[in-house]
Amino acid sequence: MGEWPSQAVMDFRGRRLPEPAIPQGYAALIARYDLSLPMPPHLAAIAERHHPASTDDWTLLTPRHFAEATLAGQLVFALKWEGVDLSVLARLFATIGAQTISDFILATPTGAFARRIWFLYEWITGEALDLPDPGKVKAVPIIDDKLQFALAKGRVSSRHKVIDNLPGTPAFCPMVRRTNALETVAAKQLDQLARAEIGRVRGDVIARAAAFLLLNDSKSSFAIEGERPSGTRAARWGQAIAQAGTHPLTIAEFERLQRVVIGEDTRFVRLGLRTEGGFVGVHDRETGEPLPDHISARHEDIESLLTGLVAYAERTLDGGLDAVVTAAAMAFGFVYIHPFVDGNGRIHRWLIHHALASAHYNPTGLVFPISAAILRQLEGYRSVLETYSRPLLPEIEWQRTKEGNVEVLNQTIDFYRYFDATAHAEFLYACVEQTIVEDLPREVRFLEAFDQFSDAVQEIVDMPAARIELLQKFLEQNAGRFSQRARTREFGALTDEESSQIEQLYADAFGEVE
Repeated sequence: MGEWPSQAVMDFRGRRLPEPAIPQGYAALIARYDLSLPMPPHLAAIAERHHPASTDDWTLLTPRHFAEATLAGQLVFALKWEGVDLSVLARLFATIGAQTISDFILATPTGAFARRIWFLYEWITGEALDLPDPGKVKAVPIIDDKLQFALAKGRVSSRHKVIDNLPGTPAFCPMVRRTNALETVAAKQLDQLARAEIGRVRGDVIARAAAFLLLNDSKSSFAIEGERPSGTRAARWGQAIAQAGTHPLTIAEFERLQRVVIGEDTRFVRLGLRTEGGFVGVHDRETGEPLPDHISARHEDIESLLTGLVAYAERTLDGGLDAVVTAAAMAFGFVYIHPFVDGNGRIHRWLIHHALASAHYNPTGLVFPISAAILRQLEGYRSVLETYSRPLLPEIEWQRTKEGNVEVLNQTIDFYRYFDATAHAEFLYACVEQTIVEDLPREVRFLEAFDQFSDAVQEIVDMPAARIELLQKFLEQNAGRFSQRARTREFGALTDEESSQIEQLYADAFGEVE
């Protein structure tokens, strides 16, 4: 084991600090007990000066917050200033053992921090400690909701005198920190904005907008994977998206969704949960060696992880966790687990719709085109995926199989059930905001403009609906003017005066939209 950090540094395990500071809390525990795990995305340290500048990676506190260089001192500091990091605690508990934790708790048996650690030890390990009842003390929440998103309605553990407001269960429980970005966007109440937007629009326009947005999301989800599905396949997946939130999650439901994604031709795809290792990446052209960008969960752990994800979905819905935060944790947790050989990405995005619909976040019958927003910012999407897959990769020991796959050699289940999903929640909230503030109003304005244009054209010349749609597309493609081809061929029957009138009608209807 190492030593407690005592000197100011500018680098901690490859992560640059903004100024010289002494790592504290979880960083100090990682250093002292030489814990092997993906580096938490945010750590804390004590700066040398009294007006330090924190960053996205580091919370810097002043020297008066310095913690005692003991297990108790650093655990209390971590819970007080950083919240609950289940990944670090799981590794710490496995390293130091039950007796050390018991000694820590018995030193202050009625203390709020001791009781929280007591509960978390038994929650994570499943091992009951032989400790006396703490007596008549006020129950305290496990999660400080000023630091992290937690259930609004937790359950009291009478044994520990704590309120279990953790969003998940020991089988699956990503955590999300409260950042300025998340607090700002959550305060906008985007779901209410969406309802206000559609509340002023005719029902038939909303129905048509919903149909377009649904198909757009389906096509975009395939496009993210580099696929161009047939109209039938895109429509079938659109139906699956439309049904998100109507049925409880189960492993059987995930398998059904995979069959919908893959379609009828399954000659070269194995359906169902993986029965071997898995990775995202390529193979070396010369040696065939796997070159992973991400290594999936061990196939032996998949059923446990998915069962935990299902329980997380139920628990967060009942407990009132922020719907977008829930969606981010579930969806990105699923794609990191990567339970199938194929179809994971689309089901991962379907889970976003499921979480939002289950919480009644989006108006009934209306799907926010999240995949379309993701498609517009693919680099940002990939970067968010890498915020965890990149630091995870060095912690996985693996070897190549004869089939060119990977076989994971160490225990990795904790890495997939306990991770920080803050960056994922921030990204997803940005996508949701874009769909509500931009995509939904844009589609509504287009349909209203089209109706205005269509009705006005019919006043000039009797024209079938399909021909008016073609007319609108031709004018849209040519900046509101008839092209020579359209004027002489498809719409050659129009007089010059009628053509000029229609061009003006198009400008009147679509000028503001464009």
